Amino acid sequence: MNELSKICATCGTKYPNDYKENNCIICEDDRQYVPLDGQKWTNSKTLISNHKVEIKQLKPHLYEFLIKPTFGIGQRAIFVVSDNGNILWDCIPLLDSEVRNFIIQNGGLKGMAISHPHYYSNMKEWSKTFNCPIYLPETEKDFVVNGTNEIHYWSGEGIELWDGIELIRIGGHFLGSSILRIPTLSEKGTILCGDTFYLSLSLKHFSVMYSYPNIIPLPIAEVERIRDKVKEIDFDEIYGFWSYQNLKEDPKQLLMESLERYK
Repeated sequence: MNELSKICATCGTKYPNDYKENNCIICEDDRQYVPLDGQKWTNSKTLISNHKVEIKQLKPHLYEFLIKPTFGIGQRAIFVVSDNGNILWDCIPLLDSEVRNFIIQNGGLKGMAISHPHYYSNMKEWSKTFNCPIYLPETEKDFVVNGTNEIHYWSGEGIELWDGIELIRIGGHFLGSSILRIPTLSEKGTILCGDTFYLSLSLKHFSVMYSYPNIIPLPIAEVERIRDKVKEIDFDEIYGFWSYQNLKEDPKQLLMESLERYK
């Protein structure tokens, strides 16, 4: 690990060691943002000195990893323990010794899956540490700024991994925005969605948007397409991008009712 390589302080994306520019292509896209006072950078040494990864069990076989104090956009990674191999959903920019040891003690990683470019962050280091592939939607290939041969690009409407775990393309936020469905974590299946679906603070409404920070809506036709897609997916629990976005009571009904409001 190069401790001084650039990490965008706004979105947490880590750039390669030889990157000399002063712009983050993730933040310059109109779904993210560059702060009004300009692009800012940090590095792994500073991150490790000032932050740590908090590990919290959400339910048996499901854990969240959070950077404390909050860094970047504050996303969480979710660690799924499964019979034939564990998977990391989405990624965070910090991999410290505590979370590394925790993953190793629980069987390592068979793979990583990331919903969209805002969570690519430090994926190369995680992949190298655990010697595992990263499953990314091919449509967002141009947003990969620190590539590795371990990236497996997938296309189409989704792919099945192992133990019935599926990556499903939803679209909307990005063309390849996806969700992870794990059939064994609940009776009808559990969805990990990042912010492909965005649960409100009231826990009473879901949004789907082109850009959340810039409040750019999706065309109605795209929302209708997403609504029709969701109808075909069975689930009774959902876990989103923020720590509060855990819904275990009628999440599909709430998601469908929310999507029906867009007319």
